[in-house]
Amino acid sequence: MIPVLFDPLDAALLVLTVGILYWGFDRYRRRFERSDLLIAVALASGVLSFVFVPETFDVVGGVLDIERRYIVVLLLANVVLLGFVFHVLSLARRANDEVSALTRSLSVDQAPTTDGGVETVFVVIPAYNEGDTISTVVSSLPDSVRGYEVQPLVVSDGSADETAANAAENGAMVVEHPINQGQGGALKTGFEIALENDAAIVVTLDGDGQHPPDELERLVAPIVDAEADYVMGSRYLGVDRSGNGVVRRTGIRFFTGVINVLMNTGITDCTNGYRAIRGSMLERLTLTEERFNAPELIIEARKNGLRLEEIPIRIEDRKDGDTKKPKLGFAIGLTRIIFVAWLR
Repeated sequence: MIPVLFDPLDAALLVLTVGILYWGFDRYRRRFERSDLLIAVALASGVLSFVFVPETFDVVGGVLDIERRYIVVLLLANVVLLGFVFHVLSLARRANDEVSALTRSLSVDQAPTTDGGVETVFVVIPAYNEGDTISTVVSSLPDSVRGYEVQPLVVSDGSADETAANAAENGAMVVEHPINQGQGGALKTGFEIALENDAAIVVTLDGDGQHPPDELERLVAPIVDAEADYVMGSRYLGVDRSGNGVVRRTGIRFFTGVINVLMNTGITDCTNGYRAIRGSMLERLTLTEERFNAPELIIEARKNGLRLEEIPIRIEDRKDGDTKKPKLGFAIGLTRIIFVAWLR
């Protein structure tokens, strides 16, 4: 009798094949995920090829100059695992985008509509736990500027304090995000509401008191005078009392330089959130960023042919509370969004 040679690796691969097929079958049975079933069949077929078609090992091993079959199997398993990780991250990102879109949609539905018939400057104020300063910011805004009615719109971005109530008490239109979406997400909600109300000009300013409302007229003047479509304030052309340290100031100047090189611009302050945009031009901009939105807006405006102008403004220190900006994450986030927005 010829003894049957038992290869432990073959046995392990057969068990793995059964496990993969069961996983795919179970996913399809429970949730009818056809893609998961097809992935399971493809993976199981690949694993089985190492058992019943050993020539597969010879091809892969020869290319990689690996003699031991189990090393080839481990290497390919890690490649597949990495693919699964990217697949899961993609699914998580897609789910997050869907939640964000639903959150903004629910918030937009909350917003009342203006009476219409009057050209309006919508002042969009994203605010996260700014209950101590938002009243002063809203009440300091003028009723009109250069013949345009001023409509403050506060987007309370998942605030757990009195931000929404204090803003409403001082005459602002207020909507709330049930969960925090980041400054960029709050601005997208505000922009959509402003567009639905036919805003002639959309201004953005922070809810922490750093952007003086008395600068509003100077900010919208180039748009009113048909000299620009997108006006940015610059603390470096004006007065900087923000209290930023050397590292942050150096970082802002560095990333501003990067944008100038990539987009052929000559701006001085790429992170300033005090800006004015012609309402009719806002729809041209593709905005996806939920956190570091300032560079994305500049790049999108430049790519879509908006006339940019930068004016000197004054930036004050925060009136109360702590900054919401991350430290290390700030540099990483700016790097990512600058190159993503530039390449897309």
